[in-house]
Order: sequence, then C-alpha cells, then structure tokens
Amino acid sequence: MANINNDNLYKTIRRALTHAAFLIVLLWLLFKIVHVLMLVLLAVILVLIINVPVAWLEKRKIKRGLACLIVFGAIAVCIALMFWLIVPKISVQLTALVNNLPVYANQLSKNISSWFNSNNKLNTAIEGEGIELSKLIPSLPNMLISVGNYSLSVLSSVLVFIIFVSMVVYAVINPRPLLQFYFSFFAPAKQEKAKDALYNTSAMLNGWMKSNLIAGSIEAVCVTVFLSIMNVPGAWVWGAITFFAILIPKIGFFIMAVPPVLVALSINPVTALWVTIFFLGLDEIMGDFVLPRIRSATMKLHPVSTIVAVLIMGSAFGLIGALLATPVTAIIKAYYEAFFSARVKRDKQMNSRIDAIIYHSNDTKTTDNE
Repeated sequence: MANINNDNLYKTIRRALTHAAFLIVLLWLLFKIVHVLMLVLLAVILVLIINVPVAWLEKRKIKRGLACLIVFGAIAVCIALMFWLIVPKISVQLTALVNNLPVYANQLSKNISSWFNSNNKLNTAIEGEGIELSKLIPSLPNMLISVGNYSLSVLSSVLVFIIFVSMVVYAVINPRPLLQFYFSFFAPAKQEKAKDALYNTSAMLNGWMKSNLIAGSIEAVCVTVFLSIMNVPGAWVWGAITFFAILIPKIGFFIMAVPPVLVALSINPVTALWVTIFFLGLDEIMGDFVLPRIRSATMKLHPVSTIVAVLIMGSAFGLIGALLATPVTAIIKAYYEAFFSARVKRDKQMNSRIDAIIYHSNDTKTTDNE
C-alpha cells in the first residue's frame, strides 16, 4: 500500500514538473515572438476591416477574387496619390524642421529665459536653488537621435512589410479555412456566441476605422491650413501627425498639439497662444460634435477603458501597442458581451444603486429580492 502511494506521489510530482517546464518554455516563446503576435493581431484587424467592402461587392454578384482586386487596387491608388501629392511636401518640411531644430530649441530657450528674467522673484528663486535654466529645457536634437537609435533597418522593415501584406491579402482572398480554424477552438454549443462575438468585433472595428479616416482627414486639413496661415514651420508635418494621432484616443491630442505649439513658441509667444487656442477648440468641436455622430452606435467604449488600454498596451508594446489599444478594447468588449455578460441577470435596481453612489444618497431602499 505504501509503495502504491509513493508511486502516485512520484507521478503527481513528475506531472507537475512537466507542466511547469512546459509553461516556462511557452512563456519564453511568447516573450520572444511578442512582436510577431502584435503583427498578427494587426493583420487580423485589417482583414476584418477590408473584408467588409469585399463582402459588399461579393453580394453584388462579383467574384471574391475580383472584389479583392478592386478593393486592394483602390487602397493602392489612394496610397499612391498620397505619396505623389502629400509625401513630397511633408518630406521637404520635415527635412527643414530637422535641420532647423537646434535653432528652434535655442530660440525657445531664449524666450523662456527672457520670461524668467522679467520675473525677478522667480529668477532669484531659481538662482538661489542653483538650477541652470538650460537644464530645464530638454535637448530636442538629442531626443531625436535617441528615438532614431531604436528604429529598424530599412531592409528588415521592407521584408516584414512584404510578409505582412502577403498575410493580409491571402487571408482576405480565402478566409474560410481560417474561420473554420477559429470555430474549432469552441465547443459546438459555444460556436454561435463565437460567431456573434466576431461579428460584433468586425462591426466595431469598421466603425473605428471609418471614424478615424473621416475625423483624421478633417483635423489634418484644418491643422495644415491653420498652421500655414500662421506661418508655423512644418505645417504639413503637423497635419500628417494629426491624422495618425487620432488613432490614439485622448492622449493623441497631446501628440498632435504639443510639438507645433513649441515650434510656434520659439517664433512668437502670440502665435503660440493662437495655436494653443486653435488646438483646444478643434479638440472640443471634434470630440463633442463630430466624432460622436460619425461613430454613432458602432463603438460604445468608455473613455476611461480606452485610456487604460492605451497606457497598458503602450507600456508593453510601445507605439504599435498604443495604436492597437482601441481595437483590442473593442475585441475584449465584444467577447465579454457574447460569453460573459449574458450570464449576469439584469438588475432592475442597478440605476438606483449607481445614483446612490454618485450622489452620496441612500434614500432609495432596495433589496436583492426585487
């Protein structure tokens, strides 16, 4: 009897050690291929978005291969027009900005120094603490060099891009085997929920892309025109940054507004003031009136949830993580509602309970049996 117990204990320990070793190897592998997984996630998001116009054409008796050719051709034409009309201007202004960056930094330092010198009390306090003003202002050229050190080589970027595009194209052309593989992860009783979750994910992602394209184009045009009128250097560059910054909710505002304000500040404080007012007004108009109408009911994501997702994804995966934060939040929301939210019994007194917390009032008496 003792031998049997020892044998069972030995098998249990061996099984536990095997599982632990397998888990460690799996975590190590995931750590090594985390960037590949992020690219795959981005590819899945693009496939779900691009599939919508392809399916729309396919429903109108156009073969899927030809529909894919039309959609990808339209995308290629848009990209080509962008490179022909917009990119050269951005390239010229970006080169000028980089070349004049030390000049802008020195002028900004002088302007701020003059403000400190005009305020004797503040200047005396700074000198009394032994703080050098030049150390308070970050070195923009050094910052630019630091960012450039982390960039990928041109050759590897091109190879990754080719593989990525090929993956997206093949998935859009023939999605059925991939969907069969997707449904194989779910028991037959759960496959209907899996279908609903993926369908809702696709709807939210398309709403997200549509709103970003429309709102991003509007903001980019407004920024480019206004900064050109105000003679702020690099207007086309800041417009391009605005177009992509809208992909990062809330935090994107600071990405698109702070650099041109600093450049304007190095030229003229009054110009910087007008640029600041413009960005604040643009953010209010787009955030309160335009974006809600564009997004409508396709994406019902609370701003706090998206900001938390941006912070987590950005900290873990850098810029690409911040860009994918909103789609990932939409995916999590869709699968949570499909698989878990339906299990929770609807509480008729939920609004009363919430009001009691918000307004710090417990006048409404509720019971769990109601």
